Amino acid sequence: MMMSTAAPVVAAPIAYPATQRGFEVEARHGISVPDPYRWLEADVRTDANVAKWVEAQNKVTMAYLAGLPKREAIRDRLTALYDYERFGIPKVSGGLQFFARNSGLQNQSVLYVQAEGAEPKVLIDPNPWARDGATALAEWTPSKDGKHLAYAVQDGGTDWRTIKVRDVATGADLADSLEGAKYTGEVAWLPDGSGFYYSRFPAPPAGQKYQSETQNEAIWLHKVGTPQSADRKFFATPDKPRLGHHATLSEDGRWMVVSSFEGSGGNGIFIADLSKGETPRPLVTALDKEWLFAGASGGTLWFVTNWQAPRYQLVAVDGATGKISTLVAEGKATMTGGALVGKRLVVQTLEDARSVVQLYETDGKPAGTVPLPGIGTATGFDASDDGTTYFGFSSFATPGSIWRYDANSNSATVVREAKVAFNPADYTVSQVFYPSKDGTKVPMFVAHRKDLDMSKPHPALLYGYGGFNVSSTPGFSVSRLVWMEMGGVFALANIRGGGEYGAAWHDGGRLLNKQNVFDDFIAAGEALIARGLTAKGKLAIQGGSNGGLLVGAVTNQRPDLFAAALPAVGVMDMLRYANWTAGRYWMDDYGDMTKPEMFRYNLGYSPYHNVKGGKDYPAILVTTADTDDRVVPGHSFKYAAALQAAPIGDKPHLIRIETRAGHGSGKPTDKIIAEAADLWAFAGYWTGLTK
Repeated sequence: MMMSTAAPVVAAPIAYPATQRGFEVEARHGISVPDPYRWLEADVRTDANVAKWVEAQNKVTMAYLAGLPKREAIRDRLTALYDYERFGIPKVSGGLQFFARNSGLQNQSVLYVQAEGAEPKVLIDPNPWARDGATALAEWTPSKDGKHLAYAVQDGGTDWRTIKVRDVATGADLADSLEGAKYTGEVAWLPDGSGFYYSRFPAPPAGQKYQSETQNEAIWLHKVGTPQSADRKFFATPDKPRLGHHATLSEDGRWMVVSSFEGSGGNGIFIADLSKGETPRPLVTALDKEWLFAGASGGTLWFVTNWQAPRYQLVAVDGATGKISTLVAEGKATMTGGALVGKRLVVQTLEDARSVVQLYETDGKPAGTVPLPGIGTATGFDASDDGTTYFGFSSFATPGSIWRYDANSNSATVVREAKVAFNPADYTVSQVFYPSKDGTKVPMFVAHRKDLDMSKPHPALLYGYGGFNVSSTPGFSVSRLVWMEMGGVFALANIRGGGEYGAAWHDGGRLLNKQNVFDDFIAAGEALIARGLTAKGKLAIQGGSNGGLLVGAVTNQRPDLFAAALPAVGVMDMLRYANWTAGRYWMDDYGDMTKPEMFRYNLGYSPYHNVKGGKDYPAILVTTADTDDRVVPGHSFKYAAALQAAPIGDKPHLIRIETRAGHGSGKPTDKIIAEAADLWAFAGYWTGLTK
């Protein structure tokens, strides 16, 4: 990889923009916590003072980044590698195949439709929707007969969606335009294609669209060709306004399954036999376990659940009586989902964070292991009537490929492969296990070029998430590939709080156990150093959202361990996180701040509140976006202001604030490349990779 050797212009200390300090406090449970930067919580789009602060911060940050060595060369290489054809997992309806494709550097992927034996044709191209490429095609669902497509439009990265309907044959939109969808734009089509069920929130208060807490989500029935004002509310819980509700229909259209949830700890289930005109009735009312719908046939419904099974089990439910029977018992692997494909059940599992997919008859009898192309991550396996479905597969050094799977013969055939301009054989991936502070064994993937001299330490990038039962699995990333191509080591730690080993692994890293997440991540860094893979002064850390919280917390706790920190769209104020948008959904992981014990516990690790002077901190580049209405940017604004005000050394503590972008989804390719180039130039400089 050829790179410029121009001398850097990296000055320290940096003259940060002045940030006004206020006198606000967060006073609860007899504790008064200073909150001097609360004014930065205001919406940057409407508050002139916050907008000026953002402009000043970006000016300083961009000037600094422009002086970093090899930044443009990194960007050029990212651009070259991103210029490859890639595909999404197809959906098949009415004999038509619908799939997303990006030719390479298109800001947004294009949706195609293909009839059997015909060439694909463009159905929706979102690239002309906005000059800056920041208006995206989000979720989409074809009707059962393939005649119509409901699709969601996402503007500037917001979680809010506008749902529209397109005539597949003509490629023209109907007049339908539905507002109020958030967190999902997917719909559940009626079997005859005359309409669909969808979830929506009431309109937010004026001027508070991107910050106000969302409540009273309800399921509505929309008939194609009618205005939204004619939609009928089908299911709601006005007595429990914090519950969210999402509807799914079985493939035969007989059963509606409503998943109701208040957080990440679990969900309730309501079911309705639509063939009998039922409205949803409760099947599971407790919200402390997870129930994942896997399909239905006749009067039987199947679910993957951690009810009475921490690593999940497959159960059968009698739709008439509600009786629950174990079909496939809990095993050593963690079940993560299932689907009825034809007359067999496909069950996805994780074994030490690697995908293994099993096949069962509907009576629970094993029918084989689904053939996967290697060690990595498999996604997809949507339910189908005819026994065929599609899945995607990738790993750290394996670009995404799309496979057609036949459950009748338990065989898989590749149908589309991404071709990136690199040789996967030049890279190696291994999995190691290391002890955390309390002795718990934690797995970690390590990837790097095969030709690296591993007798000496190298600059390394350690990534983690550790929350919300989310499993971190091997996947392909152009940006990580470039880091490795440059000579860096990449490591992914499967720390507690995730779902890699079921409910116990999740529980071990949430609420009053949250410190285990930070201990696991710190131990991962120490393990990389102890194994000689990297060294102090060569280790960078990265994480986004809950992972941004992770990076902020461990940087406060062990600033000596890291050379650079890259917290992205992080939850940085752990006392006020529930005040905005989706924050209330996170209480299952972060706790309720009205409870004294949780308030005190969170105060002990909250990144914003624990920036302590007197220690030299690593170089830090905080990233966020102005339209992030999931983790509002005020979290990162306040945290960056606290970093810049504290006596924590002369290394840079900067914030990069993207415009017309959100929490991550829908971000155009050119913004992804520009941000990755800045991150790698920054982390590369401070770990010695680009010096």
